[in-house]
Amino acid sequence: MFEHIQNRFLFPTEKWRKFLSCFERIEIPAKTLLLKENEVSDTAYYIEKGVVRAWYNNDGKDVTFQFFMENTMFSSLESFRKGLPSMVSFETIESCVLWKIAKSDADVILAEVYEDPELRSQFMDSLFERIFDYMKHFFSFIKDTPKQRYISLAKERPEIIRRIPQHYIASYLGITTVHLSRIKSSILKDDSLK
Repeated sequence: MFEHIQNRFLFPTEKWRKFLSCFERIEIPAKTLLLKENEVSDTAYYIEKGVVRAWYNNDGKDVTFQFFMENTMFSSLESFRKGLPSMVSFETIESCVLWKIAKSDADVILAEVYEDPELRSQFMDSLFERIFDYMKHFFSFIKDTPKQRYISLAKERPEIIRRIPQHYIASYLGITTVHLSRIKSSILKDDSLK
């Protein structure tokens, strides 16, 4: 279950056992709020099965910011690490099987990771990948049209198109569901002309 983490981070066997023992398996129904915006996060999660979205409130309208799927760890990083109020909420989209870890346990593990230069480097690379995803999403709003954003999403993360309800995809792309329908129709027409 945690194989992708074990393959990515070369933990010595003892550290790996300690790491795994800190997690608790939980089953959560769809549409469950795991963390509310402005709350302080004291838990991080690993997704064994299911989909979670990160979203924030913008004048009464929820805006989807990120999707997390199987074999992914997630938390409100600034909140979990620094004890700040979370800038986002996390909600399950599908029924999920999650493994949760408390901040106190994660802090002990992270302290050990930081002592090992190779593990620290691997951990930092992992964080930078997530930051790069955020930056890429942000810049796409500046330089790409909604249609270009949808096409890129369909190419780079087709599982989102297959599994996520349309209203969340529209929110993630910064458009209405009506606009998303028009984009999809336009793409179908373009493809049928070929």
